[in-house]
Amino acid sequence: MTTDVAEQTKVPVARDGDVVNARQTGRELAASLGFRSTDLTLIATAISEVARNIVLYAGRGEIALSAAYDGSRRGIRVVAQDAGPGIADVELAMRDGYSTGKSLGLGLSGARRLMDEFEIISKVGIGTTITMSKWAR
Repeated sequence: MTTDVAEQTKVPVARDGDVVNARQTGRELAASLGFRSTDLTLIATAISEVARNIVLYAGRGEIALSAAYDGSRRGIRVVAQDAGPGIADVELAMRDGYSTGKSLGLGLSGARRLMDEFEIISKVGIGTTITMSKWAR
């Protein structure tokens, strides 16, 4: 699949306030692309989950937000990137209920369910990149 991505808005993430900023910036972009109210909530929640993981596990990173186009479809692309410790077992980390912290373990798997496309690439000692997209209906 080839997808065209428009100019990115990058939001640095290092503290809780940045999570709120990333979520709000993503919600505003999605609204400008014509997403319905319910989808705006799903997108904001998914962004919040991956941004919070950056703060908790990597300490700092970045969320890049952009409009995405695939033929006549339009959507939002979210790329969360950090240079943290990485995830040793991505398959395990994607299971509901798995957490290395004190959370419910629904962040990554929840974000995957909320978005239409979800990809995670992680290397121990190098960092993690999560790319997710939602398409307007």
